[in-house]
Amino acid sequence: MNATQSLTARTGNLFHRYANPGRFLRLGARLQPWLTWPALVLSITGLVWGLFLSPADWQQGDSVRIMYVHVPTAWLASSGYMALAVCSLLSLVWRHPLADLAAVEIGPVGAAITAVCLATGSLWGKPMWGTWWVWDARLTSVLVLFFLYLGHIAMIRAFDEPQRGYRAAAILGLAGAIDLPIIKFSVQWWNTLHQPDSITVTGAPTMSTSMLWPLAVVTLGFTLGFGAIVLARLRAAVMESRIRTALAANRGRQDTSTGNAS
Repeated sequence: MNATQSLTARTGNLFHRYANPGRFLRLGARLQPWLTWPALVLSITGLVWGLFLSPADWQQGDSVRIMYVHVPTAWLASSGYMALAVCSLLSLVWRHPLADLAAVEIGPVGAAITAVCLATGSLWGKPMWGTWWVWDARLTSVLVLFFLYLGHIAMIRAFDEPQRGYRAAAILGLAGAIDLPIIKFSVQWWNTLHQPDSITVTGAPTMSTSMLWPLAVVTLGFTLGFGAIVLARLRAAVMESRIRTALAANRGRQDTSTGNAS
C-alpha cells in the first residue's frame, strides 16, 4: 500500500510540475508555433497530394479521396477523447488544476472533429453502400462518441458551481472511454458494412504506398493542428482565469478598504 501511495505521489508531483499557470503559459507560447506552422504545411500538402495527385482506387474510383479527410478525423475523434479521458483521470485522482481546463477545451474541438468524421463517412458511404447511413457497429459507436463529447460539454455547464461541473464531467469522460475499444474492434467483433482497418500495428498496410504516404502526411498535419487548436484555447482559458482571479482579488481589496474607511 505504501509503495502504491508513493508511486501515486511521485506521479502526481510530475504532473503538477507544469500546473503553475505562469510556467504553462511560457511553455505554451514556445510550443505554439512549433505546432501551428507544421500543422498548416503538412495539412495543405497532404490534402493537395491526396485529393488531386494520388491515384483513384481501382474499385471505388475517385470517391476514395474522401479518405484523406475521413480517416484523419476518425483517428482524431478517438484519440481526442482519449486525451479527454486522461485529463479526467488527472482531475479525479491528482486534482491537477489545469486538467479540468484542458478537458473543457478538448471537448468542443473533439466534437467538431467527430462531426466531420460522421459527415465525410456519410459522403463516402452513399456511393459505396447506396445509403447515407447504416446502423452498423462502427458508425453507431462513433455516433455515440459524438454524443459523449456533447454530454461532456453540457455536463460542465450544468452546475452553478464550476467544480461540481468539472467533477461530473470528469466521471462522464472516464466512463465514456469504454466506447473507444468498441470503435476500434467493432469491425472484428461484428459483421458490419464498414471495411476493416487498412493500417494496423501488427500487419502490413493493405493500401498502396501512393495512397499511404499522402494519408500519413495529412493525418500528421491534422493531429498537430488538433494539438495547436487545443493549446491555443487552453492558453486563452488560463489567461482568462488569471484575469478573473485578479479582478476578484482587486474587488476584495476595494471592499475591505471601503469597510475600513466606514
